Amino acid sequence: MFLSVFDIFKIGIGPSSSHTVGPMVAAERFLSKAAYASLPRTGHLTVTLHGSLAFTGKGHGTDRAVVLGLAGERPQTMDPDRVEDVLRQMAERGSVTIAEDFAVAFNPARDVIFDFGPALKGHANGMVFRILDDDNNVLLSETYFSIGGGFVQTEAERADSIAAGKGEKPSVDVPYPFRTAAEMLEMGRRSGLTVVEMKRANEQVAQTPEQLDANLDRIWAAMRDCMNRGLRQTGTLPGGLKVKRRAAEIYAKLKEEKGNNAIQPHQLMDWLSVYAMAVNEENAAGGKVVTAPTNGAAGVIPATIRYYLDHCLGADEKGIRTFLLAAAAIGGLIKHNASISGAEVGCQGEVGSASAMASAGLCAALGGTNEQVENAAEIALEHHLGMTCDPVGGLVQVPCIERNAFGAVKAVTAASLALRGDGTHFVPLDTCVETMRQTGLDMSERYKETSTGGLAVNVVEC
Repeated sequence: MFLSVFDIFKIGIGPSSSHTVGPMVAAERFLSKAAYASLPRTGHLTVTLHGSLAFTGKGHGTDRAVVLGLAGERPQTMDPDRVEDVLRQMAERGSVTIAEDFAVAFNPARDVIFDFGPALKGHANGMVFRILDDDNNVLLSETYFSIGGGFVQTEAERADSIAAGKGEKPSVDVPYPFRTAAEMLEMGRRSGLTVVEMKRANEQVAQTPEQLDANLDRIWAAMRDCMNRGLRQTGTLPGGLKVKRRAAEIYAKLKEEKGNNAIQPHQLMDWLSVYAMAVNEENAAGGKVVTAPTNGAAGVIPATIRYYLDHCLGADEKGIRTFLLAAAAIGGLIKHNASISGAEVGCQGEVGSASAMASAGLCAALGGTNEQVENAAEIALEHHLGMTCDPVGGLVQVPCIERNAFGAVKAVTAASLALRGDGTHFVPLDTCVETMRQTGLDMSERYKETSTGGLAVNVVEC
């Protein structure tokens, strides 16, 4: 099994990797499919959203993401400042361009349809793209599933992946194709290599060491820029809840307190928390973010890296690359054997996975052994088991922003505990991942990103 670090960490826009990035990717794929199909030069296009994409689609901007994708925009290159102009142009145009000589009618207000019935079989995040003729006969249709972290599968691809027992594209030939944490540790023992060295060797099958380092630096730069922007912005987040941005104000107070002899020791956690909140306030505002492994959990890993850089002895740029590679190794295992989708397993799959990845990354960057890295990931994930996904108003704001801060705090705590031990522990990471998968299957759909239970309901009722 091999999932690249650049599959786990993808640059896109907020507020959701599964509800925003995924639908944009699906729209792009459908346009490509239509361009190569033999179709009459007529008809109109519709997109039907199902399951969680319907229930929380408005709050997550899914309808807007579909329109952006049909406009030819891509998550990794989309300028958030252009979003409103592109949406306005699409509404005025009333069509989607399939090829230079071929366009079909499309009214964004009418043709993006929210289906609040049962979810499609295959995944909670389903969408169906159709081109119909003037008599509403289907000329072309494709079903896509947004399976978390910006990953998208067609209905056929989803069925194949489930049958094969895996949730991502087929593996490429790499020297260390570990599918489980146990295999990862065993390969490390046999080879004498660290988790990061094995992950680096796998990545270098497709790129040179210099290219790998440059791409890792690019990912960190995007994370850092998002965080820094979030630490400057003030005002109220969009969406109607009137949630106030807090990161900039907290950050300013923390800077004022520097050098003060009367500082409480736990202030260090305030720094860590504000870093995470800054990223997720940017995400909630539709800014440029990096899936880590999802948008909803995008603040945990950047915050923990910033903590490493600013507060840990011996931290350097090389350590950031080590951090990202170790985190991606753990993220790949979780995605392969369980899920990183809040709509599929709840927030344990998003913030829980991010915390596990961050703890492993920090442990590796601080010189932890393979066994300590695996232990750190297990500790962090274990204490997120059962966490629901119940965004108030379908917006990635409450409790999502603060939840990232707590995920980062748990990551640092887990890494510290692991480094204090010798790597031996009671519950293996593989067992914890499988427990998360089973817990997600047992969890009521009301608590899996539908906003029909939990805080999403009780806050409104209060």
